[in-house]
Amino acid sequence: MNIPLNIDWQQILLHLLNFVILAGGLYYLLYKPVKQFMEQREAHYRDMDAQAEQKLAEAEQMKADYQKQMTAAAEELRQQQAEAQQKTQRAVEAELQRAHTQEEQILTEAHAAAEREHEKMLSDVQKELEQMALTATEKLLLSGEDPYEQFLNAVEKEQENG
Repeated sequence: MNIPLNIDWQQILLHLLNFVILAGGLYYLLYKPVKQFMEQREAHYRDMDAQAEQKLAEAEQMKADYQKQMTAAAEELRQQQAEAQQKTQRAVEAELQRAHTQEEQILTEAHAAAEREHEKMLSDVQKELEQMALTATEKLLLSGEDPYEQFLNAVEKEQENG
């Protein structure tokens, strides 16, 4: 057989068959398992990403719930503080009212006591004046001197002393 350029077609076909067998073997032994491993890894990471997104969504929901609870708790606290302040204000007003009532009672009692003391003092002064008048009258009657003269002498003594 006369082949131009010394090409042996049998050798080329054998090399080609060897190459096909080698490529097929490598495809089944290496490419397919590596491709399958890569797909599994990609699926695993996709699952991890989905789980992370789900957990993030759950965390966001929990955060929103927590914020609602905090807002509700703050509102409840504000209401309790307002109620406590109103109770305190009512207690203060009641205490002030009681103090005013007590003040009026004390003032009434003090006025009554002052009035009694005034009356007592007036009666004591009146008794004292009566006693002094009685004593002066007795002195005048017992001394034998003219009462008018005694009065003038007493006035003159006071003017000299004063």
